[in-house]
Amino acid sequence: MPIQRVRSKWAKTDVLLADPILREYVPSTRSFEQSTVKQMLEQYAMIYVKPIHGTFGSGVIRVEKNSESSTPYSFQSGETKYSFGTFNEMFRKLQKVKKRKAYLTQQGIELLKYNGRRFDLRIMVQKNPQSQWESTGMIGRVAHPRKIVTNYHAGGTPMPVNTLLKAFLSSEQWNRYDTNLRKLGVDTARALEKRFPRIKEIGIDVAIDHHLRPWILEVNTLPDPFLFKKLPNRSVFRKIYYYAVAYGRFKARKRNA
Repeated sequence: MPIQRVRSKWAKTDVLLADPILREYVPSTRSFEQSTVKQMLEQYAMIYVKPIHGTFGSGVIRVEKNSESSTPYSFQSGETKYSFGTFNEMFRKLQKVKKRKAYLTQQGIELLKYNGRRFDLRIMVQKNPQSQWESTGMIGRVAHPRKIVTNYHAGGTPMPVNTLLKAFLSSEQWNRYDTNLRKLGVDTARALEKRFPRIKEIGIDVAIDHHLRPWILEVNTLPDPFLFKKLPNRSVFRKIYYYAVAYGRFKARKRNA
């Protein structure tokens, strides 16, 4: 039976919001409409608008309101920034810049930074050979200095998570934090499996805010395992690949005779 892939961000977000524990980790997420964008900007000052179907951060736009500026409304798409004096001006341009597909609006989380660059985390969660969920790898993704998304395909830099967080956590705190993030990964996979019983792996994009609170930004049901080859510890990728072969995503590599 083929591995299930769930493309809709809405469908996956709905599952998380229905879970009384996981919903606390999900930023406010609503449909993309003019009134919604305006209301969420008033409430959060910074939001992201994202295609409901999309990968690699393609089409994601960061929108901000700074009441103290002479041009209070602005947004960034790719490396291009736009500023506007009124909300209506901004929204008209936003409609032209965004892709011609369905979007959602999400509360913006101010990410922690490493050397002045924003970063988030990817948690890989897989069915192990005993058919139990296991968080098999975590990796940090440091955004390109001029971009708003952290994805490797958009110029982000993969880095070990403990390297990124050691400025914020002691060794003992990091050990607890690592355990909690891995548990969050497994809890997320179990919740999604109830709705989508044929999933075998997920990649969770997690933002860490300035209070060190984790936020689930997005869940991918066909995550890129090869990102983990960028880690110094090659055993992480080997385990991820071994599990992926076991549940049928990849064919076993033939050994040379």
